[in-house]
Amino acid sequence: MASAPHVAVIGGGSTGTGIARDLAMRGLDVTLVEQGNLTHGTTGRMHGLLHSGGRYAVSDQKSAEECIEENRVLREIASHCVEMTGGLFVKRPEDSEEYFREKLAGCRECGIPAEVVSAEEARAMEPHLAPDIDKAIRVPDGAVDPFRLVVANAASAQEHGARIETHSTVTDLLVENGEVVGLEIEHDSGTGKRVHGTVGGTEELRADYVVNATGAWAGRIGDMAGLDVEVRPSKGVMTVMNTRQVDTVINRCRPKGDADIVVPHETTCILGTTDEEVADPEDYPEEKWEVEKMLDTLTELVPMLAEARTIRSFWGVRPLYEPPDVGSENPTDITRDFFLLDHEERDDLPGMTSIVGGKFTTYRMMAEQISNHVCGKFGVDADCETAEVPLPGSEEFSVLRDYMDEFGLRSPIGRRSVERLGSRADEILTTDGPNPTVCSCEGVTRAEIQDAVDQSGSDLNAVRIRTRASMGNCQGGFCSHRMANELHGEYDAATVRKAWDELLQERWKGQRHALWGEQLSQAMLNYALHATTQNRDSDPADGAPVDFSAFDGGTSDTAGAVDAGIATDGGRDGD
Repeated sequence: MASAPHVAVIGGGSTGTGIARDLAMRGLDVTLVEQGNLTHGTTGRMHGLLHSGGRYAVSDQKSAEECIEENRVLREIASHCVEMTGGLFVKRPEDSEEYFREKLAGCRECGIPAEVVSAEEARAMEPHLAPDIDKAIRVPDGAVDPFRLVVANAASAQEHGARIETHSTVTDLLVENGEVVGLEIEHDSGTGKRVHGTVGGTEELRADYVVNATGAWAGRIGDMAGLDVEVRPSKGVMTVMNTRQVDTVINRCRPKGDADIVVPHETTCILGTTDEEVADPEDYPEEKWEVEKMLDTLTELVPMLAEARTIRSFWGVRPLYEPPDVGSENPTDITRDFFLLDHEERDDLPGMTSIVGGKFTTYRMMAEQISNHVCGKFGVDADCETAEVPLPGSEEFSVLRDYMDEFGLRSPIGRRSVERLGSRADEILTTDGPNPTVCSCEGVTRAEIQDAVDQSGSDLNAVRIRTRASMGNCQGGFCSHRMANELHGEYDAATVRKAWDELLQERWKGQRHALWGEQLSQAMLNYALHATTQNRDSDPADGAPVDFSAFDGGTSDTAGAVDAGIATDGGRDGD
């Protein structure tokens, strides 16, 4: 009996893990390679919106139709990753009445449930909306946890025999006799991963087919084989608020532009976004004015945002693709549709296909189409089942309510743990040992931390994306050392210290554009905890202390702090 074709998938975001799951479920031999943690690229830097398609109902109806179709699928197969908050497209007095009517008609044309609600009805749903709004359109938007969903896809792929390799960078494509036959991979020695008996190092991975699912990085992979993959990376900023100022997705009802959406996500709200084309998906400016634009513009919809605490900001890069014969100058005009680039048909180079463009909400549909394409190459006759088979954690999701009733988990901490774990709650939370809360902001227990360590090893940032520990209001100020403590006994002191430092660094770097008012006080408290009481800024046992440069203004006085972009008067610098 012939062995199954071996497919190498490059990219550990939503599309890559979705492809790995789909192909593995169809019986193919799959290896997924990701240069960082899962969600390292665009997926881990999105605003958490499960699209109804309403945002594209006027400008890009094909994408809108795909979004509402996949919105319904993800509610079923990824129920422990999705919160159906509902969404409102809100019209202010200065916004176009004609566009409001076009939006409503476009939603209905695309099959998106949409109804007009009055200003009074909208404020009954969301009391903190501006008092002068005119009306709104209600649509089935939702919130989705991209980290949880991607980890679930990877876990499902592994259950079906796939090999998942994180912290493994593709350094070259193997091309022989005019055909792509595999990858050259550099494994990060810091992960402790062994390849051919040694830690880290280079691996030559032979494959029958290669799928380039690297999003904004697709052009770099193409360059390795002399291919031109015309991705146009476009950056956008997201700003995380300290609480859920709204419980419904709030969109501004106007043509697509900057600062027009608020997404309630877990215990926070995420404000977004901008859309600015950049040359490099990893090297681009992250500027304070972008954050201020989010706050200043979105307070027109939700005034209380002006007084709320901003806990961090982050930037993501969209993997926009535009066929060469189109040539739009504005990235907001580029379609959010996805494209399959078969390099044998397009470039006369067999052995590889790239998938580019698309949206997080449509990742499963994208994965299905490229899996159909790959199976067709090898004559594999196997149906796609990813739209029907629940992801790990979403099977028999009613167990969540039963579990909470049985164990009396009606506190926010108990409820959030069970919501995160879904049908795995009983397996993880039932323990004979102590199970204290490690992260109070997000209600993450020791049992959850230990389960994540079992899956991801000593990498505390991987533990973070699996559990949300350190992602709440204090940004790891009160829990990062507790997370590190959970590694002791299993790992040596040097490994634990390195993992702790990497977690702290990741938490600090997102705060540098949020240092004003109460958040500055929180950041200074974290600094005191990490640098002063824990000696993380100058630990003699550590060759790479944590970078606290967000506080370095060149001088120790107030002027120095302002030069560094830190407001000392309780407001944003320049207010």
